[in-house]
Amino acid sequence: MEQRVQAGLFTRSFGPPPRAGAPTAVLVHGLGLSGRYFVPLARRLAADGAAVLVPDLPGNARSRPAARRMPDVVRTADALARWHRRLVPGPSLLVANSVGCQVVAALAARHPCLVRGLVLLGPALTPGASAGRQGGRLLADAFREPPSLVGVAVADYLSTGPFRFAASLRHALRDAAGAFEGHLARIDAPTLVVRGSGDTIASGAWVRRVAGLAADGCATEVPGAAHAAHYSAPDAVAGLIQRFAAGEEKA
Repeated sequence: MEQRVQAGLFTRSFGPPPRAGAPTAVLVHGLGLSGRYFVPLARRLAADGAAVLVPDLPGNARSRPAARRMPDVVRTADALARWHRRLVPGPSLLVANSVGCQVVAALAARHPCLVRGLVLLGPALTPGASAGRQGGRLLADAFREPPSLVGVAVADYLSTGPFRFAASLRHALRDAAGAFEGHLARIDAPTLVVRGSGDTIASGAWVRRVAGLAADGCATEVPGAAHAAHYSAPDAVAGLIQRFAAGEEKA
């Protein structure tokens, strides 16, 4: 694994460098976090020959200096698109968790030439749910995740900072209430929506709706996993992604 600032964002790189015609995956974290909790999945995808890039989004964790203020979802998506164009010579597979799904949906709708496919892991936030209700769901999920993930998340939240976290949450709630479903409806790329069966944040009904909004979407579950299935069950999620990328995963 290589870790350094690339194209303005702190980036973790796994496997070979991205090159034209070769598979590249970009893994996008959720609200207030960093890319650290994607490391187990990134290593498994890179072990099969893919180039894997895991940025910290602008204003978050080790990319905190990249933004003076927390950008909204669309501005974050545009910043990620600029980063993508500088590092990846062609479209990639975008894999996102939680609020990161809102970011990659905006990117795919606004910059479709950068996207070969999307994998949305536990898409959040659910439209119409208040910040308090979303927070309650997050707390309930924490008891279902590995303790090591809770430690990573707490450290990342402290690194991002409470004021930036709160600003990001406001932006995400506004996006969920309006633009997110519109962005999903504009996505033509194949889209796989994945839910851990124990996820308290992204319900089964919501995941199926997200998959149905995309033109070429399908949904599936990872048994026994919670919201961060890519962390607690990286082998299972890597297998789903690889079958999906090969055109085999349809549910």
